[in-house]
Amino acid sequence: MNADMQTGSEYFVEHEPYYVPTGDEVEIFDAAYAHKLPVLLKGPTGCGKTRFMEYMAWKLKRPLITVSCHDDLTASDLVGRYLVRGGETIWIDGPLARAVRVGAICYLDEIVEARKDTMVVIHPLGDDRRQLPIEKLGTLLTAPKEFCLAVSYNPGYQSVLKDLKQSTRQRFVALDFDYPSADLEASIVAKESGIERDVANKLVKFAQMTRNLKGSGLDEGASTRLLVHAGKLISAGVPPVNACRSAIARAVTDDEEILAAVQELSSSVF
Repeated sequence: MNADMQTGSEYFVEHEPYYVPTGDEVEIFDAAYAHKLPVLLKGPTGCGKTRFMEYMAWKLKRPLITVSCHDDLTASDLVGRYLVRGGETIWIDGPLARAVRVGAICYLDEIVEARKDTMVVIHPLGDDRRQLPIEKLGTLLTAPKEFCLAVSYNPGYQSVLKDLKQSTRQRFVALDFDYPSADLEASIVAKESGIERDVANKLVKFAQMTRNLKGSGLDEGASTRLLVHAGKLISAGVPPVNACRSAIARAVTDDEEILAAVQELSSSVF
């Protein structure tokens, strides 16, 4: 018995998300969706991949089911499992099975973080079969034309243990994402946080300084997301240097020496 009979309406993005294209990513995704091709988003943390998916779901008028992948995420977490409720054993669809049933866009964020057994269920959905095997039910779901599989990962963190195999990568249409140009990023930060443009410009200048430290003490520089966080603190009355320390510096490092260096950068800007 399946207790998960949502229609998908609860997953619709009701209002247009604020997203400014930086290239032809919208047109490529549109074409991939029209031809039932899965999509791979590559780019650093906080550069707009998730916002892009929200925007495309709104534009295509399809439900969006997002899964934040992690080390303990299993195939059963995605597909579903039997649970006991009220003395009755019932089947509960996982997010991937739910997305297939309702013809939603399923977005698996940071897919390389999931356990390897998840690829077993992703592969048949990512090729011409577009099928999801549910072994515990002895059924095979065929995805409707409205269904779309999208995954993302951060190439900056790839390693021998955490990288996508060619057998997985070559099922997808790939889109590269990066931080926007300085002018566009400042516009985004100002729009999203409500701060003045000149303050947004300074935040972006500070972010670029931290990004230059990547590989020299920092794994990643300040993301656009963190700039928006800092901007919101500033708009709430927090002094810029303090906002940068809490929203950016302490978010990108725990090393006291690097923290001091990053904080010095923010002081030089503000």
